[in-house]
Amino acid sequence: MIEGIIAVVAVFIGVGGTVVYERRRQTGGHIKAEREIAEAKTKASEIILKAKDEVLNLENERRNEWKKTENRLADRELSLDRKIDDLDKRSEKLRAEERDVEVLKDEIREIRTKQQDKLEKVAKLTKVEATEKLLQMTERDIKQDMLGLINKLQNDAKESAEDLAQTILVSTMERMASEVAAERTVTAVKLTDEEMKGRIIGKEGRNIQALQRATGVDILVDDTPGMIILSTFDPVRRQVARLSLEHLMKDGRIHPGRIEEVVAKAEQEIDKEINRAGEDAAREVGVFGIPKEMLRLLGELKFRTSYGQNVLRHSVEMAHMAGLIAEEIGADVRISKTATLLHDVGKAVSHKIEGKHHHIGGEFARKYGMPEAIAHAIEAHHDDIEATTPEALIVRVCDTLSTARPGARSISAENFAERMRELENIALGFNGIDKAYAISAGREVRVIVSPKAIDDLSAIKLARDIAVKIESTMQYPGTIKVNVIRETRAIEFAK
Repeated sequence: MIEGIIAVVAVFIGVGGTVVYERRRQTGGHIKAEREIAEAKTKASEIILKAKDEVLNLENERRNEWKKTENRLADRELSLDRKIDDLDKRSEKLRAEERDVEVLKDEIREIRTKQQDKLEKVAKLTKVEATEKLLQMTERDIKQDMLGLINKLQNDAKESAEDLAQTILVSTMERMASEVAAERTVTAVKLTDEEMKGRIIGKEGRNIQALQRATGVDILVDDTPGMIILSTFDPVRRQVARLSLEHLMKDGRIHPGRIEEVVAKAEQEIDKEINRAGEDAAREVGVFGIPKEMLRLLGELKFRTSYGQNVLRHSVEMAHMAGLIAEEIGADVRISKTATLLHDVGKAVSHKIEGKHHHIGGEFARKYGMPEAIAHAIEAHHDDIEATTPEALIVRVCDTLSTARPGARSISAENFAERMRELENIALGFNGIDKAYAISAGREVRVIVSPKAIDDLSAIKLARDIAVKIESTMQYPGTIKVNVIRETRAIEFAK
């Protein structure tokens, strides 16, 4: 490195001297140029010496730093060696302590085994037998306490569940606004005058016969003055006949050819009304995607009544209730609404197809590709099929709410009293019964039995027998609770 610096300085001085010499020579100052070259060489020598000194100083400083670094590394190596030695000593000490602990454990096990053997000899019981006896004693001591705790928890759960259910149902009924009295299907047509009756009958009864053949409805003319009674099990045909008669009386032209034309036109109008009624009901409830065939059956319920309650309005009311309840308990709102809206579609064809309407409705739902959850909820809204989903239970609850509310169904006072008497007579027909009362508007039968003739188990069987007989012999909306009461009273007088 030093030789490189000297060479660079020498080159610099040589180049500088050459340049000066040429310049002096050209101007004629040859002697002066040589003097300057000598001075430049002297200065160059000084610079070279100074550079050598600086380089030597740098090398000495670096040697000192390297030596210090080597010393530090040596100290660290010694420190690490000492630490490794300490760790080895600690590990050996820990291994020795572990061996001592294992020895102590073996001694403790041996002592415990000897004690257990002595205890078994003294108690004349093995360990398994002693454990079983201890468990039996513990179970005997805490059995009553556990039973009391279980009963308390069950009662608390029942009370809280009943309170929550009542809150949900009351909230639903409060938010559900609907008409109290449902409309009835019209089965009688008022005549404009008595002369119209003869025109409807026609010569030798041709007009009325043509009207009956075209509509499939029995027409009774002479039973009620000023009225024509339409009789058929098919509510849609009855509506076609009613609409046809109104058109014929309004037009005035009544003959077999005109009757066929008017009936065909009335059928088209009723078809449109049925489709529109089903679509409007689904739109009102907020349910979409129902097959057209199911909407058609739903629309036919507009002309169907049950105990004076319009079935379509009953279904719409139920669907609103189902949506509210499903939101409260976390069930599927769409399935609940759809199933409740369609739960009575079987009634639209129950006069054509044999079977119960809820079974028919469930089969139709499956036939037209609806989900099984909806089909099950439809066919399980009565008690003959067990409801296995929350949505099916919601349909059942809403059906009871809608049919049991005041004014939902038209029942005369005579029919009501007769039904109460019939309930009481069915209960009194069994042996061992002292008294029977129909209460809660026929929703409950309270039966008081003789404690000498009926024991506790017989009371349970008696309640079931009475319920089965009521189901097989009576027609009623909703459900009826059979409450059998058996009590023993001990009375004594102090004289």
